[in-house]
Amino acid sequence: MRKFGILVAVALLASAATLATYEMFGLGQKEVVVERVEPTPSFRLVDNSPVTAPMDFTAAAELSTPAVVHIVATTVSTLNTYDPWREFFGDDFFGAPQNPRERRQESSGSGVIISPDGYVVTNNHVVANAEEVEITLYNKESYTATIVGTDPTTDLALLKIEVENATPLSFANSDEVRVGEWVLAVGNPFNLESTVTAGIVSAKGRNINILQEQYSIESFIQTDAAVNPGNSGGALVDLQGNLIGINTAIATPTGVYAGYSFAVPSNIVKKVCEDIKKYGLVQRGFLGVMIRGVDSKLAAEKGLKVSSGVYVDEVVPDGAADKAGIKSGDVIVRIQGVNITAVPELQEQVGSKRPGDELSVVVNRNGSDKEITVQLKNKDGETGIVEKSELTALDALGIEIEDLESGELSKLGIPSGVKVTTVNDGMLRRYTKIREGFIITKIDDKPMASAQAVEDYLAKKQTGKGMMEGFYPGLPGKVYYGYSLE
Repeated sequence: MRKFGILVAVALLASAATLATYEMFGLGQKEVVVERVEPTPSFRLVDNSPVTAPMDFTAAAELSTPAVVHIVATTVSTLNTYDPWREFFGDDFFGAPQNPRERRQESSGSGVIISPDGYVVTNNHVVANAEEVEITLYNKESYTATIVGTDPTTDLALLKIEVENATPLSFANSDEVRVGEWVLAVGNPFNLESTVTAGIVSAKGRNINILQEQYSIESFIQTDAAVNPGNSGGALVDLQGNLIGINTAIATPTGVYAGYSFAVPSNIVKKVCEDIKKYGLVQRGFLGVMIRGVDSKLAAEKGLKVSSGVYVDEVVPDGAADKAGIKSGDVIVRIQGVNITAVPELQEQVGSKRPGDELSVVVNRNGSDKEITVQLKNKDGETGIVEKSELTALDALGIEIEDLESGELSKLGIPSGVKVTTVNDGMLRRYTKIREGFIITKIDDKPMASAQAVEDYLAKKQTGKGMMEGFYPGLPGKVYYGYSLE
């Protein structure tokens, strides 16, 4: 077999499959070699004793399948068509322009019940920007679900259905999961409900660069359990039937399973779900360091006394690490008793905590280990919890805006409008293609004369969905972006 190069990309399938993937493209012609293998009567260990039969997975399967649900998400997109004849002759010739058309699209995935009162965790990409979410339980009963909250930085979402005595899965401690142990993947690949596959944990702390959000956390559990489109949001369980991860991505040259699948560790899942339930948004703790993984080249360059860990390049002034006494040049080797050999492992440990939480951090400084207690801070440098009510509507949408000067209005040929100057992490960046420079002329068909008018209107609205109308200078036609303040 020839060697394959790996190119990472995200493919969110929009019909019956919504599994995030990253692709491996082969260089040169691909070959499939089929060899006949003569059967052997048995395998024996070095002491000549027979190998025991494979272990029984039925108990774990029976515990986990009732807790895994099938999800169908319906999204509505706006279709904008540019008519050059209308642009040339104007609306007076053709009459009033038609309203933008809407297209409804269904996608499907999996989810896991985590409480008897109907809370369900899934991947964010399964329900991203969905207008409607339908959940079908193992017993074929269907419910309309509410999206309680989402966290694109971990690709997780929390849903709620009105049901009593649902069958949940219990969380395992993903820090205790070991490479080589048997696991089961449970989900709905290709709409084949309640499918169970088996494999082993192939690796931990994998970063595959599939999440492009600022502050994203990738420390996936890698397995070789068969996972395919539709498995997204489903369960990865141990042989006791406890949840150790949420299946999220596959590596593949074809778009389907090819031996590599990745799951968000259960410790992160549990923390994200608890945050969304309690606070309405995820509480992210920050260590306040610029870091990179240690390898032999860096160890030689910096004269380090250790060959693995996370090297601290810079310490943010007045950040959590700075206040605790961590210094540039330190190598972080353990957090909370867990060995840290790479950046994803550090991100996982910090990401499972909240601002104000204390971490036991062991650094190697000049060849000696030193234990330091660090109190995490939020992105604003505080140790307190950030309530959802403290966020403005523009914060939630993730945009910064400013008024247009009279000269700009005249040049653009419009009576009023507001310019988008910055696009940050938020609803519009996650679910639309909005870019800096977009001119907002109307929101929900109401003209917007100033940035203050936009802020006042959205603050008064507080919740709900709507439509922004506008254009990009120099480009033809109107552009519409749907938004949500849920």
